[in-house]
Amino acid sequence: MAGSVNKVILVGRLGRDPDTRATQGGQIVVSFSIATDETWIDKGSGERKQRTEWHNVVIFNEGLAKIAENDLKKGSRVYVEGMQCTREYTDRDGHARKVTEVLLKQFRGELCLLDSAGARPAPEEGSYGSESTRGAAQQSKTYDDPRIAMDEKPGSQRLSDQLDDDIPF
Repeated sequence: MAGSVNKVILVGRLGRDPDTRATQGGQIVVSFSIATDETWIDKGSGERKQRTEWHNVVIFNEGLAKIAENDLKKGSRVYVEGMQCTREYTDRDGHARKVTEVLLKQFRGELCLLDSAGARPAPEEGSYGSESTRGAAQQSKTYDDPRIAMDEKPGSQRLSDQLDDDIPF
């Protein structure tokens, strides 16, 4: 068993348009906030109550950053999977501050756009995606990423259909 796990999964709406920056090394960094809601009925008054939590998300993955920059906007529904990280910094007034963020790093993060009819997960590095992600990518806006729809071309035979399943044991 692993010593520890740091994984955050969020489904919510963007509170602001994504902010795109570049590090001094030229790496693209995209950040935005996600609102998640909890609703319940107050037992005493019978009144419906709601509480909203805000989560800061930072993407350090170039592929996911480009998709977030191009396709996300304020109010978009999104699924995010990453790791929680708290960092300290000094603000302009010289006060020490702490901020907790959900990081989507290279090879460690997922982003799925939930608004469109063809909602599709963003491609992971080194991954061909699942059966459902390849089909969803075909239905929505196409990106020039051969990893997503490589066997969905008209007239092509799926790899699974090409393999011989007569295993003798």
